[in-house]
Amino acid sequence: MTAHLVLGSIGLLLALLIHGRISPAILFASWAGIYHLLGLASQQALLSSFSNPALATLILLLLVSLALERSPFLDLLSQLLLKGRTRLATLKLATFSSLASAFMNNTAVVGALLGTITQQRRHPASKLLIPLSYASILGGITTLVGTSTNLVVNSFVVEAGLPALHMFQFTLVGLPVALACIAVLTLSARLLPANASTGNDVRSAYFLEARVMPGSPMIGRSIEHNRLRNLEGLFLLEIEREGRLISPVGPAELLHAGDVLVFTGEVDKVQALQRFSGLAVFGAGADALLKSNLVEVVLSSESDLANRTLRDVDFRTMFDAGVVGIRRGDKRLTGQLGRIPLRVGDSLLLAAGPDFFQHRNLDRNFHVLNGSGVRPKMSPAQSTAALTGFALAIVLSAAGVLPLFSGLLLLLAGLLASGLLTLGEMRRRFPFELLVVIGSALTIAGVVERSGAAALMAGWMRALFDGYGVYAALVGVYLITMVLTELVTNNAAAALAFPIALGTARAFGVDPTPFIMVVAYGASAGFLIPFGYQTHLMVYSAGRYRMRDFLRAGLPVSLTYAAVVLALVPVFFPFRPS
Repeated sequence: MTAHLVLGSIGLLLALLIHGRISPAILFASWAGIYHLLGLASQQALLSSFSNPALATLILLLLVSLALERSPFLDLLSQLLLKGRTRLATLKLATFSSLASAFMNNTAVVGALLGTITQQRRHPASKLLIPLSYASILGGITTLVGTSTNLVVNSFVVEAGLPALHMFQFTLVGLPVALACIAVLTLSARLLPANASTGNDVRSAYFLEARVMPGSPMIGRSIEHNRLRNLEGLFLLEIEREGRLISPVGPAELLHAGDVLVFTGEVDKVQALQRFSGLAVFGAGADALLKSNLVEVVLSSESDLANRTLRDVDFRTMFDAGVVGIRRGDKRLTGQLGRIPLRVGDSLLLAAGPDFFQHRNLDRNFHVLNGSGVRPKMSPAQSTAALTGFALAIVLSAAGVLPLFSGLLLLLAGLLASGLLTLGEMRRRFPFELLVVIGSALTIAGVVERSGAAALMAGWMRALFDGYGVYAALVGVYLITMVLTELVTNNAAAALAFPIALGTARAFGVDPTPFIMVVAYGASAGFLIPFGYQTHLMVYSAGRYRMRDFLRAGLPVSLTYAAVVLALVPVFFPFRPS
């Protein structure tokens, strides 16, 4: 009876994850807490899940990556990668980003190249950004540290009492998969649209200007007194006064004769301004002063703004900037911008005040596509030292000389001592949500195992595939994982699929390694829908894509990926009796 109740609760968890209104961190933490209160998970089991060695290694890796992502080498190489025809540039970009993602956080790799690709004019950015995102996934599956998903799976392996996965254990299958998919990706990229780059001509469509005429009764009265703060479809963004820009505009700001008021929102709602005496609307299109103040950003997966509105967070005060427009994929969102819930991957066009780049929370919330960097890049010598230290930690771990955890801990200490990483930055960018999700997921997986729910699922899998053999069951586990990663996040997919894989292997009496590996590869097989993977969301709005663009380019890659994974996993990880 308990097993059926646990399975029912897991089904409810999956439904809520797919619905997407509640964050995975809240859902997983709630489920783990409920299981503990019901006596299904002891206090010791709950706490030990958060001290899992593989999970600790993942957190260390992400903290070290905060410094590595500031290396200037990616920026320097990106200029060389984009030379030549579009197909050649796609191949070079995909190859390089996959190599970099094999050892660096793929989100950092995509974030470092995103601005360069969107600002260059050699090729349409939309021809390159989806290949960039896909290639970062393909590089991540080739090593243990290439993607957080592999380390998450390793944390489940360690928690289950199995031997930990090795650094290059993923390479045996991951490298052929990456090579085959990059070849297919280079060919399928021609199916992507050649969307126009976001330029000043596009941005100016967001603005509506009006001048305060001499003798207007609005002069000498505040913005709030003039009732300019709650216009239908329009929002007062900035004031140009005698050659200087007032941005953002506070409610107590007094209007002067000759002030140019810049509104944003639905610029066709000009009739909303006709009721103001002495206010002359003279055209849509901001002047050079306003345009020089524009910054484009993409909402990051770590952002505190996700699923909240600009009004909820008091965006102007938080960032010293006003939002000119919001784009989601290829659509510019209209209406009152302050009431639109933001999503990860949204592209925001900001009119930034003078203190915008001084705010310490920018790097957590945004990927900046243009304008000054959020933090200064490391010097070549600093970058070389940091990357050498990271490479040394990887090599020593692969050689069995020093555990990866110990090597990363020493590297983190060195980065802090040298000032390349600060405690403040670690506090701002600490992957708290990931820690909550994975720690809670480990608790949930333990409950699924101990309650008999895993054995029950394994029995169903055995009955379903008994007439077709263990290989058919392997294919079934892969397909389940792949569907989950398209519907929810990759790490959540791994967490939900791992107990099924482990139980199925035990039901067939074989070594669980091939089933564990297809969960790892399947959890990274998100190529069809932009909402299941962080890097897809990063490029979705920047490339002005539609859903069908991911389907067109991703379907050939997804089919190739699945074919090579399912062909090679049994070869390198055979079905030995357990």
